[in-house]
Amino acid sequence: MIKTNTDFLNERLEERRENGLMRTLVDKEHLTDFCSNDYLGMAQLAAFKQLIDQKLAQYQPAKVGATGSRLISGNYTYTEQLEQKIAAFHQAETGLIFNSGYDANIGVFASLARRGDTIITDELIHASIIDGTRLTHAKRLRFRHNNLNDLEKKLRLAEGNIFVGVESVYSMDGDVAPLAEIAALCKKYNAHLIVDEAHGTGIFGNKGVGVVQSEELQNSVLARIHTFGKALGAHGAIVLGSSDLRNYLINFARSFVYTTALSMHSLIATEAAYELFPTLDSERKHLFNLIRIFQDTLGSAARYEVLPSPSPIQGVIVPGNSNARTLSQEIEKAGFYVKAILSPTVPAGQERLRICLHAFNTEAQLQQLIQIINS
Repeated sequence: MIKTNTDFLNERLEERRENGLMRTLVDKEHLTDFCSNDYLGMAQLAAFKQLIDQKLAQYQPAKVGATGSRLISGNYTYTEQLEQKIAAFHQAETGLIFNSGYDANIGVFASLARRGDTIITDELIHASIIDGTRLTHAKRLRFRHNNLNDLEKKLRLAEGNIFVGVESVYSMDGDVAPLAEIAALCKKYNAHLIVDEAHGTGIFGNKGVGVVQSEELQNSVLARIHTFGKALGAHGAIVLGSSDLRNYLINFARSFVYTTALSMHSLIATEAAYELFPTLDSERKHLFNLIRIFQDTLGSAARYEVLPSPSPIQGVIVPGNSNARTLSQEIEKAGFYVKAILSPTVPAGQERLRICLHAFNTEAQLQQLIQIINS
């Protein structure tokens, strides 16, 4: 038997260990959650689980798995009806479900722009969009985070079909994009706006419709990506837009064409989520109260910089990988799970605690967490 030489793997891993950047899989279920994207607590909500069970009993899917891609054997009338149901909720013409937000962003950005075109993205855009843009032969430009003047400079340099990619709520800083102003600039320069609503879905706007609809910009964007695995507590994502966009993605988005479709169980969970999360007004109210308490209490403290954020994502700047990791470990000893985000994931000097607030967190838990950070 020939043994494969894996020294090159160990060398790269050792380099990561030496830099204190080694990633490992951990189970923190026993800790109070100030880390996950389950902002409304949907993933653990008994009413959600019960609704899924009811729907499974109602539909009684014949297959456990999808058995193939949607273009071969994995498409169902149910899936297409669900896409239209979600599109109607978000005031879009239609939509196309992908297996994850990552798959959706890869598919959209890699397929839309071609050689001679230009993609302009915010410098803090999610890795999935960066990876999607790298798969194109288009010209790629970045603008300074939420900086409208810099965006306009980049728009003046653009060629061909122009695509502007932003997040409605940014996953590390928790701040919200100035979407109305960005949409106006896109209109001025005949650019196509694409908005990733991953962290806005379920949280912002009436019934949690997202930031785009809350600002009545749904007719000003080419595509919106809503993911199901964060505030909705399920799995998958949908790209919303025109029928032309849907047909285009079915033909050209490789992350849609060449992957096994979601199972019926996942689709049923998504339908249940869309029936339930719009009703969770009291949970959203409590969540925004926690956000206010965090910003008002810790934001005025002098020990660490707290990033201004109106979303469940709160950033506390703790410069230095060692310092951020140590504070995270102190918090864990108190029974709370908070993730330290280290460089080079964020720039050196911008290392931080990424704190996620949830509808199931109590004011008492939050005050205890704030006290530990300030001590």
